[in-house]
Amino acid sequence: MILNIVLHTPLRVWFILAGLVVLGVLQTRTREVSLMRVTVLPAVLLVLSLVGMVHTFGVMPLAMGAWLAGVTAALLLPRSMVTTRGAAWSDSAGRLHVPGSWLPLALIAGSFAIKYVAGAGLAMNPSLASDAMFAGCCSLGFGSFSGLFLARSMALRSLATTRSIERPASMADRLPQA
Repeated sequence: MILNIVLHTPLRVWFILAGLVVLGVLQTRTREVSLMRVTVLPAVLLVLSLVGMVHTFGVMPLAMGAWLAGVTAALLLPRSMVTTRGAAWSDSAGRLHVPGSWLPLALIAGSFAIKYVAGAGLAMNPSLASDAMFAGCCSLGFGSFSGLFLARSMALRSLATTRSIERPASMADRLPQA
């Protein structure tokens, strides 16, 4: 049965997966990124997650609540669980130094897996779209993964914000004393 599902998956889905894997693998390299880049992808993923959930399950209260619970739970995680170790803000470059991490690839793969399972389930049994348990579980997954991307983004952005707050004090120390 699983082989049958895989064989009947539209070709475009495998191209999307390949692109997502490439995007995730690129995240394993150390790089310098702007605050905009750190912010845009998680924001887009959050919106796509919500739109996908509503498109799939409609405005089902349980699905909406589960999605929101997933996002909220991810945002409530301690920053140490979502921050890339070794990430630092560079005042001179105005960019974040982000060491490579496998976490984005894991989050991408998890998001894809939930979307794939939901799509396959709905293709085999369209009535699942109105099943509260199925909708709730899928929506919780959609919200959790997109929430983790957002939490990671917020943790990285806080490095720049923290440095900006500290900057005036360090400048004051450099002024000549009268």
